[in-house]
Parts: sequence; C-alpha cells; structure tokens
Amino acid sequence: MPRLASIAAAALALAAAPLSAALPVGASAPEIQTQASLAGKPMPFSLKAALKKGPVVLYFYPAAFTKGCTIEAHDFAEATDAFHKLGATVVGMSADPIDKLNQFSVQECRNKFAVGSASADVIKAYDVVLPVKPDISNRTSYVIAPDGKVIFVYSALDPAGHVTGTMDAVKAWRAKHPA
Repeated sequence: MPRLASIAAAALALAAAPLSAALPVGASAPEIQTQASLAGKPMPFSLKAALKKGPVVLYFYPAAFTKGCTIEAHDFAEATDAFHKLGATVVGMSADPIDKLNQFSVQECRNKFAVGSASADVIKAYDVVLPVKPDISNRTSYVIAPDGKVIFVYSALDPAGHVTGTMDAVKAWRAKHPA
C-alpha cells in the first residue's frame, strides 16, 4: 500500500507541476494553417491571418470533453468578450478531429471562440507534446503579438491560471499599444 500511495502522490505532483514549453517569450510563433470550428461550423484557420486583427491567445489543450479541458473552455468562453474588447482573438488547439471540435465548440466553448485541429507537426513546432501521451498536446497557453512574437507562455496541466495569465498579458500589451 505505501508504494501505491507514493505512486499516486507522484502522479498528483506531476499533474500540478508546471510543464515546460520550448517557445520562450520573444520566439517567433510558427505559422498554423488548419481546420477549426466556430459555433459548430468548420472553417479554415491561419495564425498569420488572425494576427492581422491583433494579438492571438493560442491555447493548447489535451482533449475535448475531458474534465480539465471542459473547465478551461468554459473559462475562456466567459472571458472571450473581454479579450475581444482588447482586440485579441482566442483560439483553442488540440489533436481532436474536426467533427469532435464542431461539437466542443458549441457545447463547451459556447460558440464564443474557434477551436482548431492541431496536427502532430504543429504540436511539435510549439513543443507542447504531452510526454505521457505523445499523440496529444499538453496544456499550454500563448499570447502572440501581431508581429508574430510570443509575449506570454504558461504551461500547467491544471486549467486554473491560463485565462488570468493570458488576460494580464493581453492587457499589458494593449497598454503599450493603444488602439
């Protein structure tokens, strides 16, 4: 029993510990062109095109309809209007197929923001591979300025902190770049 308890404690510590992301602040964000879904409707997504409108909050999550990802989607949905007022676009990314994202965009994202299907190449380019399950991404949030540079990164499996961190980063960027 003590061995099982120590394994469980180690798993909990890993889940709560911040993950590392290879794209540091100041790095150039790799281009993304993929299928996304907004309000259940498939659409093309291009990071380059989205950046023409302002900063992009790009958050990677492991899998649609899982507990933490649903919590995070609800949190971003509630904050989307505030991000829009600051000129920012919110986009979620996972390795899920577009059919699943069509449902997730309606039910959990509440038609507020697009969710895109991240290929293995995109997951690797952003270095958000989940070590225990390399075919999906970990939970990492980026804020990317219109010039394509990463201005904020936060990695943690716990969904708490992703919305507040990205919101603070967008507010700080907006304060330096008034509309």
